[in-house]
Amino acid sequence: MKEELLFCPLGGSGEIGMNMNLFAYGKPNFHKWIMVDIGVTFADDTLPGIDLIYPDPGFIVEKKNDLLGIILTHAHEDHIGAIAHLWPKLKCKIYATPFTALLIKEKFKEKHIDITKDLVTVDLNGTVKLDPFVIEYITLTHSILEPNGLRIKTPAGVVLHTGDWKVDPNPLIGGKINSDRLKEIGKEGVLAMICDSTNVFSIGRSGSELDVRKSMLNIMSRLKKRIIITSFASNVARMETAFYCAQKVGRQISLVGRSMHRIFKAARQCGYLKDVIEPIDSRDAKNISKNKIVYLCTGSQGEPMGAMMRISKHIHPDVFIEKDDAVIFSSKIIPGNEKKLYNLHNQLVKEGIEVISEENEFVHVSGHPNREDLKDMYNWVKPRCVIPVHGEHRHMIEHINFAKEMQVKYPVQVENGDIVKLYPGSKPEVYDKAPSGRLYLDGNISVEEDSQSIKDRKNLSTNGYMEATIIINSKGNIYKEPIVTFRGLPIEDIEEFIYGLEDQISNTTKKFALNNKKQEHNLIDALKIVCRKYSKEKIGKKPFTNINIVRI
Repeated sequence: MKEELLFCPLGGSGEIGMNMNLFAYGKPNFHKWIMVDIGVTFADDTLPGIDLIYPDPGFIVEKKNDLLGIILTHAHEDHIGAIAHLWPKLKCKIYATPFTALLIKEKFKEKHIDITKDLVTVDLNGTVKLDPFVIEYITLTHSILEPNGLRIKTPAGVVLHTGDWKVDPNPLIGGKINSDRLKEIGKEGVLAMICDSTNVFSIGRSGSELDVRKSMLNIMSRLKKRIIITSFASNVARMETAFYCAQKVGRQISLVGRSMHRIFKAARQCGYLKDVIEPIDSRDAKNISKNKIVYLCTGSQGEPMGAMMRISKHIHPDVFIEKDDAVIFSSKIIPGNEKKLYNLHNQLVKEGIEVISEENEFVHVSGHPNREDLKDMYNWVKPRCVIPVHGEHRHMIEHINFAKEMQVKYPVQVENGDIVKLYPGSKPEVYDKAPSGRLYLDGNISVEEDSQSIKDRKNLSTNGYMEATIIINSKGNIYKEPIVTFRGLPIEDIEEFIYGLEDQISNTTKKFALNNKKQEHNLIDALKIVCRKYSKEKIGKKPFTNINIVRI
């Protein structure tokens, strides 16, 4: 039987976030596998108590003995965030460039896992040999340090996995996009390109960090009072811009928020941010005149626990904000975050604080390729086949249309779980389906989408909670009245509600032979139904109900 080359996304196709991609080479049922990226996405208000969501790796966990390694393209959470949670199920080597490797070490340290022996640091533009794969890292530009495309060479041909990228002629920090190598790769021949789809609807170019810096300097030059900049901590070029502009306008700078300090420290350790002014502690910054300080803080998406939200609510211990101060939101408004961000903007504006964002000033450029950037990549690489990933279905279908415009012979549309045979065959196509899904991090436990803990919390958040305890004496009779407690129920007359509920419980309990312990389960079920029915009639809510039977 002939060897085959396969591609299978388990996350990040049909959605933006939680990227996880698999490549396989070998004879059917005797493949060797590599995984590219292992990311998370963040839960919204529809999942109470859940913060992180990541792809279900069950399909590859079954094949972990043939998994040669996890190759990481860059250090954004949607590409590395699940690694400390899922690696214990896989126990394979991890490959990353220095900045990404440093952040990976921190993640494992928090989990008390020593990853030293299994984490391999790869030089920029370096190569990893995992027979039958040879993986070459290619420096690209993006909104984080050390973003890499991957040239994956196999006996069947070459695949280019772009990861996240853009064409930034002046990225300010880190190398420029290695277009010369991409052109060489194109000339050598590319079987398939797996490509970022995030900005496929955006015309023109995604813009340069240098242009943002010039605009930010103009804005900060005219501001007279306290300046607070909020941005993604991971965007080190934007961080350097904040330092640069602060120095140019004669101000000190202070970092606020745990991840801001963490990324600054990691960038310094990897040799970046060497020539910027020293940040000062936010506790000391309180003593500096408000026209001589800039704060760079987390929380640009209106996160409830982010530094920016705490500052706006006047509950941050070190950073104070008042009328005529200015807040610069130097980041994109991520779809889904509009409501909480606009609430935050409105709160600030009401207090007489100037709000500067991408809506009214040029303070942000995307890290993903607009259509002109995509054209460059297609012209350099000239792939035989393109598989759009890193996008919702609407992005990926538009990317398929774009690939056809660019004369790509075989664009292939995929979603999570699709197995694409890239070789052999007259053309690449989806030929099988792998099990795929999502896992939720509930506390520190991974649970499935239909987990009872999530169902129960949704029920509690919608309908409230009721508990009744019935005490039964040795003769099988009810001892005193039932003890009733509840939370989250809109009750006007509590006494009347409880009296009526006690009657319902007592009348129901009398119908059961309480000296027969086997009847207890039937009684509990009956009481749950009665309590919820009574509550529905009285207040319109059917609460999550718990019944306790206590024998004395």
